[in-house]
Amino acid sequence: MSKIKIAVALLFILSIALTVLFYHTNTQNKTNSTLLDTINEQKAFTQEISKNIFYIYKNKSASTKQLDNSIKKFILNMNNKETLLKQTSSNGVKKQSKKIVLLWNNFYLHVQKFRDNSKVSTAYSGIILEKIVKDIYNINLDLVIEFNSLLKIQQAHFENSIDNLKTFQYILLSLLILVLIYLFSQLKATLNFIQKFLYTSKNIITNSSIKELKPLEVTNSNYDILHATTNFNILVNKIDNSILNSSKSIEHSYKSLEHVEENIENLLEFLSEMDDNKEIDRELTKKEDALIQSLEELTTTASKLKNLKADLDNLTSSKK
Repeated sequence: MSKIKIAVALLFILSIALTVLFYHTNTQNKTNSTLLDTINEQKAFTQEISKNIFYIYKNKSASTKQLDNSIKKFILNMNNKETLLKQTSSNGVKKQSKKIVLLWNNFYLHVQKFRDNSKVSTAYSGIILEKIVKDIYNINLDLVIEFNSLLKIQQAHFENSIDNLKTFQYILLSLLILVLIYLFSQLKATLNFIQKFLYTSKNIITNSSIKELKPLEVTNSNYDILHATTNFNILVNKIDNSILNSSKSIEHSYKSLEHVEENIENLLEFLSEMDDNKEIDRELTKKEDALIQSLEELTTTASKLKNLKADLDNLTSSKK
């Protein structure tokens, strides 16, 4: 039973491990999806900021409200992205994110310069603004490229992690199947043993005979089943040997009685001859009567013993 207990414990552990692994995989999927959405939003916000700046540059009287909202959303999303990045173990993703942060700081610095210079009107303000807008456009292109790289790195890292998790899941699932097969084989062997035992017991009870009591043949390596089978077969052999020895003893007994019968019969014949010769007295006649009665009892006893031996032989005749 120790092996079965270990197998059951292993089955329980593997089930828990698979459950935890499936949960972790699901969490990874959600985290990756959220992170990719956040990166795409950041990329969209930088493009929107660039468009707003270009629009304001072309339309001096345009409001900066939409630009301010885009900047706030970007900063809010960046904080959210930092929280998500803590959940990833990819050094490549973290390194690329730091690179984007540096670019964004430079981008934001130029955005602030544009906002400050757009409020000032000098002879060189137009040239300065034009240069700032070009710089913002070029930095935005770099940001888009880096965001795309970050998306690829994150997706590659996620796919690699998922592949590793799937491999681990397949290993655990294979082990789980092997444990189930082992338990099924052990339970099947146990059920077969119980079925054979119950079948034999039922026949003995139904027929009131032990003719069907035969040694069990179990080809199984399970220690407990082999031990139980061995004990059962030992019991069957002991019953067989007991019946056999009893039968031999009874046979020896009634043969001895038959021998005694022969001696008594010879003695009676001798007494009968003496009676014919008028050489017998009354006392001897009484003894002769006692011998005849004893002979009848011996004959009856011998007959009963023969019948008992026949019954014992018939009890195990199906195994001979």
